[in-house]
Amino acid sequence: MPAYDVAITVRTQYLPEQSNPERTQHVFTYTITIKNTGDVASQLISRHWIITDASNKVRGLGVVGHQPLLQPGEQFEYTSGTQLETQLGSMRGEYFFVAEDGHRFEVPIPEFVLSLPHALH
Repeated sequence: MPAYDVAITVRTQYLPEQSNPERTQHVFTYTITIKNTGDVASQLISRHWIITDASNKVRGLGVVGHQPLLQPGEQFEYTSGTQLETQLGSMRGEYFFVAEDGHRFEVPIPEFVLSLPHALH
């Protein structure tokens, strides 16, 4: 039975030089590494985000971009960004893949926190 497994890791960074706290504009980047840990080549087709700020304002965002085909053991990394109205927020979502054998599957993107340095203990 084929294994359709993908591992997701995330690193975040606050960009003070692009942020303007007086205007409630806080800019963050996130770098995501997607690694095919299964045994079937699979292509990332699309993604969906749910972005929540500290005032519980939620917005969904589907991002169009790269659609890498990952062989077993291969990984792909990209950096993107978002702007929040608060100093604290989070993101989560899912990636949608199609394996080379035609099997379609979703991979959850674990929730990660966006915050100013030292905002959380």
